Amino acid sequence: MDQALPSSPPSQGQFRVQLQKEQLVFSAAHFITFAGNICERLHGHNYAVRAEVAGRLDENRYVIDFIAFRDALAAIVARLDHRMLLPATHPHIQVTTSENEVTARFEERRWLFPAEDCLILPVSNTTAEELARWIALEVRTALKPQVGSALDWLEVGVDENNGQWGICRIDW
Repeated sequence: MDQALPSSPPSQGQFRVQLQKEQLVFSAAHFITFAGNICERLHGHNYAVRAEVAGRLDENRYVIDFIAFRDALAAIVARLDHRMLLPATHPHIQVTTSENEVTARFEERRWLFPAEDCLILPVSNTTAEELARWIALEVRTALKPQVGSALDWLEVGVDENNGQWGICRIDW
């Protein structure tokens, strides 16, 4: 006697989707402050980015469309590539812009950059952790109209030096 197979049970548990691809990389320059009043020298990194979301399975039986997730993340990473990353809200680094130039000042030091080469981020320091938070917020903003509230959280990791990760998890 033929018996019909039961349909898939409703989503139970939590599922995750992670992206970590060769294309999710960017090269950028920055400098940070630490220990209160120490400002490191201007330097650059070849960063790598990974992202993960968690949630329930939808009617298609997946957490999120890999392609939409990948494309949103890749577009944000591309905005960082080959840029001078500067903090907008640092208490001791003042960043000012003019039509063609960006000036950054820390105590007696001053850097002058072409405006088109800079990305001024709403962060207090351009650390890997702050970059991870900014990327996470940008991904959520980009995908929320498509995904709605189906996800529980989003985690982004930024590797600045082959195994040195700054990671931020935000609620969806």
